[in-house]
Amino acid sequence: MTNQNNKEEIRRSCIDCAVINCDKQDKMYPDFCPTAKLDEEFINETRKQYVEDEENARVTLAAANVEFENYCTMTRIEEIMEFARKIEAKKLGIATCVGLISEARMAAKIFRHHGFEVFGAACKVGAMLKTSVGIDAQCEAVGKNMCNPIMQAKLLNEEKTDLNIVMGLCVGHDSLFYKYSNALCTTLVTKDRVLAHNPVAVLYQANAYYSKLLK
Repeated sequence: MTNQNNKEEIRRSCIDCAVINCDKQDKMYPDFCPTAKLDEEFINETRKQYVEDEENARVTLAAANVEFENYCTMTRIEEIMEFARKIEAKKLGIATCVGLISEARMAAKIFRHHGFEVFGAACKVGAMLKTSVGIDAQCEAVGKNMCNPIMQAKLLNEEKTDLNIVMGLCVGHDSLFYKYSNALCTTLVTKDRVLAHNPVAVLYQANAYYSKLLK
């Protein structure tokens, strides 16, 4: 594994910043700050994409208002419903891992209780063998049938869902689902089998009990 502790080997960017002057603009930008180096034309081109594209404008305003109106008062699932209402999404798609089918059923129950139509697709839909797409047979040790995010997306596309919600798809499988989904996507659950689906926990412990990640 390459050790990038040598600062000369690292191209520094936002992830190396502890100033965050781009938020309140009450400090000095660090020398490597991307914001300080941005061309005005590039900024204006990006701004136009939020304003001139109808869907982008609708989503941008809805997201900002959900944050403002419910800051630190709503859970993620409540915010998803608020966002869905603001973009007039009436039919929600759930792309779930079979390992979280109980949680997905509860999410669907909550969504339906609040007036949404819901259609879901589980990751093993189609019951396709892993070996049928070239996955090595040794991977059958954790199950013979493959996760099928492309089929999940296609099924939700056929249902013409307005907003798709990801629940615990594996790393990479979620990437393919996002790629093939026609509808906007958001995430309710991010899978982390070790940390009870709370992956941020390891970041809080990387300098302490889980320091092996930095060794």
